[in-house]
Amino acid sequence: MSPGQSSTPSRGPGPAGHSGQFEHVNGPAASATTHSRSSRWWWVAAGISAVAAGLGGAELAAALLAPSGSPLLVVGSLVIDIVPAWVKNGVIALFGTSDKAVLLIALALLVAALAGLAGILERARPPLGRVLLGVIGLIGVVAAVTRSSAGQLDAVPSLVATVIAAIILRWLSKRLAFVADEHDAIERRRFLVSAGSTAVIGLLAVLSGRMLTAGRQATQAARTAFKLPRAATIASAPASGTSLAVHGLTPLVTPNADFYRIDTALQVPTVDPKDWSLKIFGMVDTELTITFDELVALPLEESYTTLACVSNYVGGDLIGNAKWLGYPIRELLKRAGPRPGADMVLSTSIDGFTASTPLPVLTDDRNAILALGMNGEPLRFEHGYPVRMVVPGLYGYVSATKWVTQMEVTTFAKHAAYWTDRGWSERGPVKLSSRIDVPHRGGGQIAAGTVTVAGVAWAQHTGISGVQLRVDDGPWNDAELADAISADTWRQWHWSWLARPGKYVLSVRAIDAGGEVQTAALADVVPDGATGLHSIDVTVS
Repeated sequence: MSPGQSSTPSRGPGPAGHSGQFEHVNGPAASATTHSRSSRWWWVAAGISAVAAGLGGAELAAALLAPSGSPLLVVGSLVIDIVPAWVKNGVIALFGTSDKAVLLIALALLVAALAGLAGILERARPPLGRVLLGVIGLIGVVAAVTRSSAGQLDAVPSLVATVIAAIILRWLSKRLAFVADEHDAIERRRFLVSAGSTAVIGLLAVLSGRMLTAGRQATQAARTAFKLPRAATIASAPASGTSLAVHGLTPLVTPNADFYRIDTALQVPTVDPKDWSLKIFGMVDTELTITFDELVALPLEESYTTLACVSNYVGGDLIGNAKWLGYPIRELLKRAGPRPGADMVLSTSIDGFTASTPLPVLTDDRNAILALGMNGEPLRFEHGYPVRMVVPGLYGYVSATKWVTQMEVTTFAKHAAYWTDRGWSERGPVKLSSRIDVPHRGGGQIAAGTVTVAGVAWAQHTGISGVQLRVDDGPWNDAELADAISADTWRQWHWSWLARPGKYVLSVRAIDAGGEVQTAALADVVPDGATGLHSIDVTVS
C-alpha cells in the first residue's frame, strides 16, 4: 500500500470512469496534502523533544563541570547585555523585579519555537534541522566564552546540548519514517512514546541540573552557620517619631524579603565565604587583598541607608531602606593609598558586572561600606552574600555592587563601567523625589471626609526638609514629616485632606535640606534617573 491510498476494498467504477481502490476525499493529491499537514506536527514534536533532551544534558553538565555555563543562563545574560536600554527599561517598568522570570520564560518559548523549526527543516531537507541546532549551540558557546567571568569549561554545556539534540533528532527522524500517515495508530503511538519520554527525561534532567547547581550545600550551610559579629559602632534603633502608624504606608525599614532586586545575574552567585576575597589595586601605593575572615575581624559599623535603582520611575517601588552592617570603604582605601589623579573606583562582581563610583564619595565621611549584614542577618544570596557595596547618595548601578571581588582605583577617562557603556551617566547621584503610598498608588475610590494622604520622600545624603501636597491645580499644602533617621534614608510624611465628593488628582513634591524643590519636569530614567511629580487619581464618594 503506497502513501495516499486507502485499504478500503473497491466499490466499483469511480469518478471519471476510474475503477479500483477508493481514494480519500478528492483523490491522491488531496490525500497527500492531508498527510503533509498532519505529519508536520510530528516533526515539530521531534524537534522540541530533541532540544529538551539536549538542554537536560547541558544542565547536568553545567552542574557537574561549569555551573556558570548553563546555555539558558548564558544566552539570557547575553540578551541582557545586548538589548537596547529602552527595552530593559520597558521590561522593568512592566514587570519590576519579575523581569528575569519573564526573560527566562520568553527565552524558553523562543527555544521551543526554534526547536520546532529544526524539526520541520529536518523533515523537508535533512540535515538542515541539525544544522540549525548547531547554530543555536554555537550561539550558546559564544555567549558562554565571552562572559567576563567565563571559565575554561563554560562552553562544555552548550556543546553537550548540541550533540545530544542532534543525535536525538536523527533518532526520532528514523522513527517517523515508520509513521506512514495519520491512520497508522501503532507506529504513531510508538513515536509519541519515544518523543514524549525523551522530552520528559530532558525536562527532569533540566530540573535536576538546576537543583544541583543552585543547591551548593556547602555555601548554603556556611551562610546558615554564619553569625553576624557584634558591631563596634551600633546604629540606634529608629525613634518612635521616625515611623508613622498609617495603614498602607511603606515601612520605614524594608524587610529583606521585600527589598527590591535589580541586577544582571540570571543565576544568583553562591559564593563560599572561605573562597571570597577582595582585591584593591590600580592607582594605589599598596595593593591590598582582604579575606572574609579578615573583614569580619575588623571593627564593623551599623548604619541605615536607603538604596534606589536608577530604573525607578516616578512613583515606583525600586527603592528600599535597610540597616546595614559592614566596614567603611574609606578605611581600606586609606590603607591602599590612592595616587594623585585617581578619581574613580571600578568595582567588579564575581559575575563580571562593573560599577564606576567617584573616588571622593568613597573617601568622605558618609557610610559607604563593604556590607555583610542586612537588617540583623547575613546578606541573602540575591542581595550579594557574602559581601556587597552600599554607598549612600548614588544609584545602585554606579555604587551598590553585589558579590564584589575587586576594586580598581582608576579614572573615568581610562575606564567605563557596565551601564556606562550602555548609555547611562558615569556618576549617578540620586535625584530628589517623593511618592504617595496612601491612598493606594493606583488611585481608586475613597469615602468623603478627612482623608490621610501619606508616603515617603528621599534625597540621600542631603536629607528632606519638607513635603507638599496639591489637589488638582490648587495651592501647595505642607505635609507633616516624621523624624528622620539620617540624611541617608527616606522620610515618611502625612497630610490630612478634607475630601468632598468628586474626582481629583493628588500630587506630591519634596524639598531637600538645601532648599531645592523637586522638579515637575518629566525625564526618563535614561541616562541618570527619572524626574517629575508623582500624582494619583482619586474618586471621593
